[in-house]
Amino acid sequence: MSYQTQSYQPLLMNFEEAAELSKALGTDSLLGNALARDIKQTDAYMAEVGIEVPGHGEGGGYEHNRHKQNYIHIDLAGRLFLITGEQKYRDYIVDMLTAYAKVYPTLESNTSRDSNPPGKIFHQTLNENMWMLYASCAYSCIYHTLEEEQKTLIENDLFKQMIELFVVTYGHDFDIVHNHGLWAVAAVGICGYAINDQDAVDKALYGLKLDKVSGGFLAQLDQLFSPDGYYMEGPYYHRFSLRPIYLFAEAIERRQPELGIYEFNDSVIKTTSYAVFKTAFPDGTLPALNDSSKTISINDEGVIMATSVCFHRYEQSETLLGMADHQQDVWVHISGKTLSDAVAAADNIKPFNWGSLFVTDGPEGEKGGVSILRHRDEQDDDTMALIWFGQHGSDHQYHSALDHGHYDGLHLSVFNRGHEVLHDYGFGRWVNVEPKFGGRYIPENKSYCKQTIAHNTVTVDQKTQNNFDTALAETKFGSKHFFKADDEKLQGMSGRISGYYNGVDMQRSIILAELPEFEKPLVIDVYRIEADQEHQYDLPVHYSGQIIRTDFEYDVESTLRPMGEDNGYEHLWNVGSGQVQGSSLVSWLHDNSYYSLITSATNGGKVFFTRTGANDPDFNLKSEPALILRQSGQNHVFASVLETHGYFNESIEASVGARGLVESVTVVGNNEVGTVIRLQTTTGNAYHFAICNLDEDKQNAAHRVEFDGVTYTWEGAFAQI
Repeated sequence: MSYQTQSYQPLLMNFEEAAELSKALGTDSLLGNALARDIKQTDAYMAEVGIEVPGHGEGGGYEHNRHKQNYIHIDLAGRLFLITGEQKYRDYIVDMLTAYAKVYPTLESNTSRDSNPPGKIFHQTLNENMWMLYASCAYSCIYHTLEEEQKTLIENDLFKQMIELFVVTYGHDFDIVHNHGLWAVAAVGICGYAINDQDAVDKALYGLKLDKVSGGFLAQLDQLFSPDGYYMEGPYYHRFSLRPIYLFAEAIERRQPELGIYEFNDSVIKTTSYAVFKTAFPDGTLPALNDSSKTISINDEGVIMATSVCFHRYEQSETLLGMADHQQDVWVHISGKTLSDAVAAADNIKPFNWGSLFVTDGPEGEKGGVSILRHRDEQDDDTMALIWFGQHGSDHQYHSALDHGHYDGLHLSVFNRGHEVLHDYGFGRWVNVEPKFGGRYIPENKSYCKQTIAHNTVTVDQKTQNNFDTALAETKFGSKHFFKADDEKLQGMSGRISGYYNGVDMQRSIILAELPEFEKPLVIDVYRIEADQEHQYDLPVHYSGQIIRTDFEYDVESTLRPMGEDNGYEHLWNVGSGQVQGSSLVSWLHDNSYYSLITSATNGGKVFFTRTGANDPDFNLKSEPALILRQSGQNHVFASVLETHGYFNESIEASVGARGLVESVTVVGNNEVGTVIRLQTTTGNAYHFAICNLDEDKQNAAHRVEFDGVTYTWEGAFAQI
């Protein structure tokens, strides 16, 4: 059947672009494979499920999933109709939208399970926004084939009613600057374009007051991100925000190119996309800062969109090619064709590497941020260390749902040899697994996952930073002490937090040092604490793997008891402990690599071996091991070295280098000018490193300190001396 094309064009691709994309059908390219996958998936769904419009259900339940799969597949069918010309895809969309239009006006509201208002088909409007957005894209693909009465039914009884639900009934949520608000404006704007309702588009672009400030897409782009593009809620919600941004931006660029959306606010769309790209671990997973999953990666749908569009519209860089090669996917869109063609034409694509960087947080970049050091060796193995000291990640003034912050100032994550070595627990949530707490956040997300002890940073007196008080935490943020990465063999970063505990200042400095006798760069961690009175300091180290050896005696508990009664300690089993003095060494095996953590200690120090799972009657928590390094006193410096060494090969029963070279770590001295630490190796070598403790504007001078009659001098923020 042939249809007359007209001035109305589909929202995400015009008819000419669809013809270009059709050339990839049947080819062994990223785009060709993506199309083959989408065709197989859509054909199977159409055959197996057909048209089914279920009633209400809970988040992640059968009904929820069916509504979701319906919008996913009509969206795919829309693009496939344009690219393949096959009538079945068009008819499927018409039948599905007609079926929804016939019931939508009569549906009662669903039941909300939390603070988000319900839709008529989903338990929260967020999902309803997503449904309308994708359904509108599908509708725009078949618009030119429809009779007027079909358009009238679908637009009046479905889309216009949905728009009213979002901009009138729940208008108080529409203008909220938040990931939910972003989906709301994108959905209404795209729907407005699809049904030629410019009034709805204007509300979506400029807010209900049309002032471009109080709400709307432009306000979201203006207010959500730091100057470096970082999103306050963290990587999980950041990557989730990329989808509505790109879907709406593409529609705007095609319908209202005069707005110059891709150049808006110094190309903030590019900046915020790169902030996600650049913070990823070398295996593509995203750091679990704030409420974040451990499995979300650059293979996420929004990040794939962003990679394709950034390559097509902004810059055709080798790093983006490396990302696409890792993703093995592109967006089915003209931008995806550009990227797919470039990957096919490239001879040798290197793994993506964004290098070392500091990303600011806060609207003006004034609220700390995330600092990352990266090192790539001759075997193309990447080591990455990350410290976090940005704003809290919640803003209760905007929306009750905007509460994803964790109490984790100065948390450290380390990655090498293909996995996260020191890690963050991430969020406690059964994402859309309805038998487990309705697919929502679990109580342990607050009682453990958000708590300081669940992160690799110091707790004071077994309490949580900022008293676990959201409003208080929102007033606090860290600051960059230094960041220097111009010498790949010796890179350093440092952050500070103050007043997260009353009367306690903290500074954490990380040096990534490539030294000749070591296989991998050493991660040198100097955690300095200054307080106005004595406290107990616990430094947790969350690792994966199996303990191999220690250099101190320890006792294993015959009866398991929790480490404490609250602040997350109630969820940690006390498995065993030992007294340490001078320094402590713990080695473990993770996959095929050995790791040793050697930490300075003063007399009376203890090391606890713990595991999550206490006070967890519903088995909500993952069972994971951790060390807790405990010291008491007023001021203290935890100086640690993480050494990667050797390998284990099960198939040939080979164990090489199971014992590391670092024997001990000592704090030589510490004052307001600097901290000097000493590493002693089993080979008889000693290495000294110095950290400048002065403010950033005084660091670039020559420094001199004297400890135990020995003078140490260096220049700059840190040095090997």
